[in-house]
Amino acid sequence: MVPSDTAGQRPESNDVVALLKKQHEEIRVLLDEVLAHTGEERKHSFRLLVHLLAVHETAEEEIVHPYARQAVDGGEPLVADRLKEEEAAKRALKRLEGLDPDAPEFVEEFTALRQSVLAHAGAEEKYEFARLSEEGDPARLQLLAKAVRAAEAVAPTRPHPGTQSAAKNLLLGPAAAVADRTRDAVRHVLRAG
Repeated sequence: MVPSDTAGQRPESNDVVALLKKQHEEIRVLLDEVLAHTGEERKHSFRLLVHLLAVHETAEEEIVHPYARQAVDGGEPLVADRLKEEEAAKRALKRLEGLDPDAPEFVEEFTALRQSVLAHAGAEEKYEFARLSEEGDPARLQLLAKAVRAAEAVAPTRPHPGTQSAAKNLLLGPAAAVADRTRDAVRHVLRAG
């Protein structure tokens, strides 16, 4: 099946794997920007990074990981490993949010987080995304890309440690109505596909 263009979307965003890899690139850039800046610029870059990570991980947890569990041979343990990595990153981000971005301990903890996020993205691309591309249904991967974009529109602005689903993330952060909108948006896209 040849991916079809979705109105207003770049062709590479019509496949969930390509869309998530593009987000990984954006995350890599922001990781570098945080360390390259100081003061208000560092705070701004860090806020952008935290938001993008929250959006990205929420979309994965709600949409991509559940599909990988059932579509990929050995998907359950594969996803379990990624969720452990994501949980560790959420805890690190929570600690970092309480630190002065110009403090030496922020730089030290952020550098460690950067390494773990890069390792996590690499593992996702090598183990989960590659397998989804090989074993997943191309039409389903297109549908999941639409669902990821819908989830991103209402995702939380920061991740919450101790949660492994978008619903829990959203309930702990913004109002419960946002969680309902996210679920509704995802379900609508998945039903329509």
